[in-house]
Amino acid sequence: MLEEKKSFAEKYNTTTLHDLLKELGLDSKKVIAAKFKGETHDLSYIPNEDGEVEAITVDTPEGLEILRHSTAHLMAQAIERLYPGSHFGVGPAIKDGFYYDVDVAGTITEEDLPKIEAEMRKISGAGEKVTREEMTKEDALKFFAQDPYKTELISELDVPTVSVYKQGEYADLCRGPHVPDASKIHNFKLLSIAGAYWRGDEKNKMLTRIYGTAFATPDELKTYLKRLEEAKLRDHRKLGKDLDLFSLHEEGPGFPFFHPKGMAIMNTLLDFWRKEHNKRGYTEIKTPQILDRELWIRSGHWDHYRENMYFTEIDEKPYAIKPMNCPGSILVYKTQLRSYRDLPMRLAELGCVHRHERSGVLHGLMRVRCFTQDDAHTYITPEQIKEEVTRIMELDKYVYTEVFGFKYSVELSTRPDDSMGTDEQWEQAESALRDALESTNTPYTINPGDGAFYGPKIDFHLEDCIGRTWQCGTIQLDFQMPRRFDVTYIGEDGAEHTPVMLHRVVFGSVERFMGILIEHYAGAFPFWLAPVQVKIVPIAKDHLDYAKELQDKFMSLGLRSEIDTREEKLGRKIRDAQLQKVPYMLVVGDKERDNHTVGVRERSEGDLGSMSFDEFIDLTKQEFNPIR
Repeated sequence: MLEEKKSFAEKYNTTTLHDLLKELGLDSKKVIAAKFKGETHDLSYIPNEDGEVEAITVDTPEGLEILRHSTAHLMAQAIERLYPGSHFGVGPAIKDGFYYDVDVAGTITEEDLPKIEAEMRKISGAGEKVTREEMTKEDALKFFAQDPYKTELISELDVPTVSVYKQGEYADLCRGPHVPDASKIHNFKLLSIAGAYWRGDEKNKMLTRIYGTAFATPDELKTYLKRLEEAKLRDHRKLGKDLDLFSLHEEGPGFPFFHPKGMAIMNTLLDFWRKEHNKRGYTEIKTPQILDRELWIRSGHWDHYRENMYFTEIDEKPYAIKPMNCPGSILVYKTQLRSYRDLPMRLAELGCVHRHERSGVLHGLMRVRCFTQDDAHTYITPEQIKEEVTRIMELDKYVYTEVFGFKYSVELSTRPDDSMGTDEQWEQAESALRDALESTNTPYTINPGDGAFYGPKIDFHLEDCIGRTWQCGTIQLDFQMPRRFDVTYIGEDGAEHTPVMLHRVVFGSVERFMGILIEHYAGAFPFWLAPVQVKIVPIAKDHLDYAKELQDKFMSLGLRSEIDTREEKLGRKIRDAQLQKVPYMLVVGDKERDNHTVGVRERSEGDLGSMSFDEFIDLTKQEFNPIR
């Protein structure tokens, strides 16, 4: 965005923002919209009062969002030309691109996307003008009378007028702003097709959702498409199948099945988790999967979360399958009288939770209906908030950066509209988290209104090796639930006090974190985490006994190994081990058996030569291992 701002005094009522920017020398090919008195407008907007005008260029976040939304309109115009009679739902700009939900007159498949792109380029080349028109609500209903989706949206609006954007024969209900003409749109690509229920409701018609992206420059588009190709190669669903880690079945949609190799990874993650939590003063608990519905009413989940919960009945009494671990943790805390000397009390739980997700959003391990939450609930005095939050942040930093090599960013999420508690309690909670962040010089951004219903939170967003971000860890400060459950401790004054409760996760969902790791490492896990750390490759049948002898030694040392017992050529065995991304392959033949050595190959470096067994073990000890 251009930093310089100018004011004008005399020419409003007839002069557009584009004309003003031109007169002020702020016009350029990159300018696609403008701000007037801080509000964003089309360049054709005519101010009717004095104020500041500021150019918005396509290479800024705000300009890029406008470009992408305009590209969605361009795509809709092309579809309307190619598939007359189609109707359009919503078409917003999203992170990294845009989509449009279309009720297609006919059928669109991914094979049709190049044809739609070609029509888009034709419209762009013709420089179709984009104009905005204000209509009364009644006129808009008449204008869109043949479009059931637009008429539904307009009918629900409690406004006297609406804005309609037109380019050529295409018109759409939209707030805008948009580019001044289609010639501003060059660097775009249509990416994929999916199904989407109108307004996300399974009772409504399934529409065709077409995804695309657009960028300010060809190089940015090229870089993004290259990243997408890399992401496809790293897709955890494909790698999970290829590496025999997990599977998904129609008999349990959203409920992943973990195979032995997948469990090896998960158990290693949990061993690491337990070690680090034991070091930091956490004690582990386990609470039931099914609890009385009254508990969830008392906790607030019934009012704020029940559409995401599963229910059952036992002895004609209603129960709920837990979506969260916190109420169970509170019941454990309340089994004894607690003193201020017991605080902080850190109760950790690897709790299996169930949450209802619509079938359309299920995605491998990333979006499931059942997962293990690496939860902890810490009970503290108000004076301990900053110190305890700081301790958790130090744990997160160690796990994310030192162990797994992620960069990360931090968000402070504030009070949502759907929340419990008083203004004073929320201000106290938000101030406490802000103080912890600022006292540790932690950079953060504000995410307004995205806190939990019971308290604000700090969220950690990990960046993987190809630049994608994933929200994992969270620290949630809760003044509400301890009060709702009458949780207390005896203070130094001998009176009862209400503790503060911190909800926190590091991995988040263990299953989802595992999916992130699969894609981050492209299945080539570090040695300590690899499901098979050593593949023993006997050259012939005569070498199987020696291979089994080696495997027994690895087992006694706690190393995970496999023997390739197939009667295949050596080259095929080595190639298959590399495709399975095993860190080390040990080739054993007559020479290795007779000399009690192994021929060592590393998955990326290749042949490392012959070693004794002990020399190879010393080599593996040089590998980073946080649970050693």
